[in-house]
Amino acid sequence: MKRILTLIMCLIAAVKGYSQTQPGPQAYNFSIQEAVDYAIAHKDSVVNARLDITSADYRVKEIIGQGLPQISGQATFQDYLKVPTTLLPGEFFGQPAGTFIPVKFGVKYQSNLAASASQLLFDPSYIIGLQSRKTYKELYNRAYTRTKIDVIANVTKAYYQVLVSNEQIKLLDANIAQLKQQVDQTTAQNKQGFVEKIDVDRIAVQYNNLVTNRENTLRLLALNYQLLKFQIGMPIEFNLTLKDKLTDINMDADVAQIAGDTTFYKKRIEYGLLETNLKLSQFDLRRQKAQFLPTLSANASYALSYQNNSFRNLYTTSFPSSYVGLTLNVPIFSGFQRTNRVKQSEITVQKNQNNLNSLKNALGLQAEQAKVVYFNGLQSLNNQKRNQELAREVLRVAKIKYQQGVGSSIEVTQAQTELENADNSYVQSLYDALVSKVDLDKAYGRIQ
Repeated sequence: MKRILTLIMCLIAAVKGYSQTQPGPQAYNFSIQEAVDYAIAHKDSVVNARLDITSADYRVKEIIGQGLPQISGQATFQDYLKVPTTLLPGEFFGQPAGTFIPVKFGVKYQSNLAASASQLLFDPSYIIGLQSRKTYKELYNRAYTRTKIDVIANVTKAYYQVLVSNEQIKLLDANIAQLKQQVDQTTAQNKQGFVEKIDVDRIAVQYNNLVTNRENTLRLLALNYQLLKFQIGMPIEFNLTLKDKLTDINMDADVAQIAGDTTFYKKRIEYGLLETNLKLSQFDLRRQKAQFLPTLSANASYALSYQNNSFRNLYTTSFPSSYVGLTLNVPIFSGFQRTNRVKQSEITVQKNQNNLNSLKNALGLQAEQAKVVYFNGLQSLNNQKRNQELAREVLRVAKIKYQQGVGSSIEVTQAQTELENADNSYVQSLYDALVSKVDLDKAYGRIQ
């Protein structure tokens, strides 16, 4: 029995010591910029966009490689189990006309070793492909920028959501504290016979509702932290706290200066992407037209042939052969295929140009909408701040009137409810204003 107890104690000590040596979850304390930097380094969509850029580099190298010498080697071996037989006219051997003599040409074992090379000398399609490689890489770089901008906007909004939830909890804590004091005072007055039991019950109901609301908000806050960690690509088991406060955010954006920029659409990555697509379609049109021009390439080959009836002596004697030459390919007629491909490319160029013009108008409309929403959000936020102050003042007066016996508990309850509604409206207006600020910066190309 003692041995069993000793063994159990040793196991407990070992487990405890092991758990103490294991590192706990990593902890981070991020500002908004640090959260954005972490997301750019770890968010899977951004990482994949960077991989696309690397893949595009290899694709460009592949295209360049088409103009470099192409060298290949070949080795063959044949064992003729039955050497082919050819019939020769009998006259060759002094036989009567019309007769044939079977003759076997060749040997049992044959082998060939060959190396060939070709070099592209002139191909307009290849030249145009080289000219477009910079634009091709630009397409993936801008796609990476677009992904990064989306991640920055999403991370910023998620960060703001956590800050707003924390602000909501502060407001709830303040209301709960003052309401708890009111509950205690009303309960004491009820015991002394100054107020009725129903007055205590009314305030208790409000207090319980506030406590429940706070618990629900705490759970939502935890969820908002999880959402923020997801947006920045952080494992959800890591610990994350925030440095920035709501007071650190400048809500007074210089909208007049932003609105004065009439070429803001050129800063939008969506416009840049369509510009790049237009350039690529123009290169493709030139490539299709180049299909009408001839191509020229050089080629060379060197081969060794081995033949023998004995496998052992097969590679003792070789018969070399070699050549160099030029190949000129002149397109003459392809059933109008090249012409139709050119027409299709011309239509693609026109469509991309139309899309670019349409996007310019759409971005202008989006910017105007973002500006209006931002102005409305600021106005609503300022209005809700004033409503908060008024609701607090109404509650203060209602309490004084109730304590002096010239007011009712219903007035106090209604004033408390109005303050809670004002706080909720303020929190919602605060989040809406913060989100509209992000959307405004994005609409005017200020997020890069």
